[in-house]
Amino acid sequence: MKRGSDRIFTTHAGRLDGPPDLMEMTREVQAGRMDMDALRPRVRSAIVEVIQAQAQAGIDVVSDGELGKVGFGNIAYYKRRFSGLSTKKVNPGEPQSMALHTGERIEFADFYQAEMAWMSAMVKERPICNGSVSFIGRSEVAEDIAFLKDGLAQAKVEVEDAFLCVLAPGWLEHFFYNEHYATDEEYVFALAEAAREEYKAIVDAGLILQVDDPALPDTYDMIVPTPSIEEYRKFAAVRVEAMNHALRGIPQGRVRYHICWGSWHGPHTHDLPLKHVVDLMLEVNAGAYSVEAANPRHEHEWKIWKEVKLPAGKILIPGVVSHATNVVEHPELVADRILRYANLVGRENVIAGTDCGLGARVHPQIAMAKLKALAEGAALASQELWGHSAHAD
Repeated sequence: MKRGSDRIFTTHAGRLDGPPDLMEMTREVQAGRMDMDALRPRVRSAIVEVIQAQAQAGIDVVSDGELGKVGFGNIAYYKRRFSGLSTKKVNPGEPQSMALHTGERIEFADFYQAEMAWMSAMVKERPICNGSVSFIGRSEVAEDIAFLKDGLAQAKVEVEDAFLCVLAPGWLEHFFYNEHYATDEEYVFALAEAAREEYKAIVDAGLILQVDDPALPDTYDMIVPTPSIEEYRKFAAVRVEAMNHALRGIPQGRVRYHICWGSWHGPHTHDLPLKHVVDLMLEVNAGAYSVEAANPRHEHEWKIWKEVKLPAGKILIPGVVSHATNVVEHPELVADRILRYANLVGRENVIAGTDCGLGARVHPQIAMAKLKALAEGAALASQELWGHSAHAD
């Protein structure tokens, strides 16, 4: 995994919106009015465009924008990749997923009723695991890899590296209720074993693997009633062990591990403080750790790095622009955020990133403005850290 030797590199958390026509076509597929096969050619060409847009904004380590992940996180998407998944009717009063029954949603019931009424009206089925999990998505991941590599070749832009995002076993677990395995631990390890094949294919193709794991801090509030910190750490430690089971034999230097507290726009008052899981995060066998660091619920947590030591050879990717606001951060503020981390963990150990995926969370025009501010802020920070100007074109 590349890092800047004379400047701060920039990246983001993965998800970006594609061109307007692709977004409309994607909605048609999700509504069942268009076949996925009809969408693929436009996905392929749109990936070229989104790579070019990232490079023009000044991003060094780019992704495919997750443009091919139509319905990412829902049953239709994952049934093409894993066996053993199905759905059943949602009973009255039963949540469709763990994420829809949390301490925060109980406290702010009026807000979430207003915000999520559309989802309640649409959701009729609960995704479940009702059989043995195995990986069946070889053609799917091969297509993801081919589309990104072809996009990089056709975009004709200079970037430092490229990554693909895949979900962690612990986050997959929360999407599909276990109705097959004797224990949840057995279930999450089965997911890890299956996900491993996708992880390995991405790394073997020469790309960076980003494992998205909001579950590490975020599942805390999905357990009702709320567990003690000690109880939750035991729960989370099992998921970290499963994560490393999936990553076994994969070079750490090719892996980025991303955590966040969910990308929805809500109060986040029930978020578990980073200090309670930062040591568990650092146990994951990854070369880089991507964390939220810009939104107003977590920006103060830069202070924990005064006490927590980043392991030798590892990279920290703090989010220095946020998906949680339409306000475009000033480059000087971005630079200040970067400098906090660089001064604590070493300038050579920082890549500047985003809190979470910008796609579907802010308007695409705002997302690109945020990426441009990210690059400009990184250039300002680099000038202060190395004493010379750095590109931000």
